[in-house]
Amino acid sequence: MNRVRVLAVSLFVILLTGCTAAVPAAPRDQDPAAQSSPASAAGTVSCDYQPEGGAARTVDQPSASDVPASGTVDYLLTLNDTPLTLTLDRAKAPCTVHSFESLAAQGYFDGTVCHRLTTAGIFVLQCGDPTATGTGGPGYTIPDELDGITGYPAGTLAMARTQAPHSGGSQFFIVYADTPLPADYTVFGTVDPAGVAVVAKLAAGGTDGAYGSPADGVPNLPAAVTSVKPA
Repeated sequence: MNRVRVLAVSLFVILLTGCTAAVPAAPRDQDPAAQSSPASAAGTVSCDYQPEGGAARTVDQPSASDVPASGTVDYLLTLNDTPLTLTLDRAKAPCTVHSFESLAAQGYFDGTVCHRLTTAGIFVLQCGDPTATGTGGPGYTIPDELDGITGYPAGTLAMARTQAPHSGGSQFFIVYADTPLPADYTVFGTVDPAGVAVVAKLAAGGTDGAYGSPADGVPNLPAAVTSVKPA
């Protein structure tokens, strides 16, 4: 059955992404903490990645054991030929960061476009779908790693997901202005201030309204991701 990824605020919902028809996965504990439990190796966790649907690009699923769970790592996301520095937080979201690193190493994000922009109430640029339709994913899901935050400040890097728990895949969003979202989206890093300014300038160009509102659609200005590489 088709499911739709959403971001909800107060009394309204903005649909952020779709996903392909899912292959039913084994039930998961609803407690996010149970999804990334300590492994035998010090400073690591085990991650419950679950197969789901078909991959937008063929990639290997990341390893699920001995996943690093401390420190940060920097990546460069090249957007419209401008590098944005992403600082990924392995301590806060080890399973999400590990998946992102795996996808980046396999070139999953290279040559894609950020397919969705919201410019009122919610201020995000959404990327990570090679199909640019909002339906693409890597063929597996990632456990939620939630920290109960209230609001997503500018510079936040977080995962999109469906209405179901533990349903993130490859699609992520960059918050370019403070956004009052519920604490339902895994925050796995930050974008440097210069990168946030690049995204804000892109957002100033508006959207085509393809998602049902003038403030919600495909960016009017180019939003091409050339590559995502370690810094």
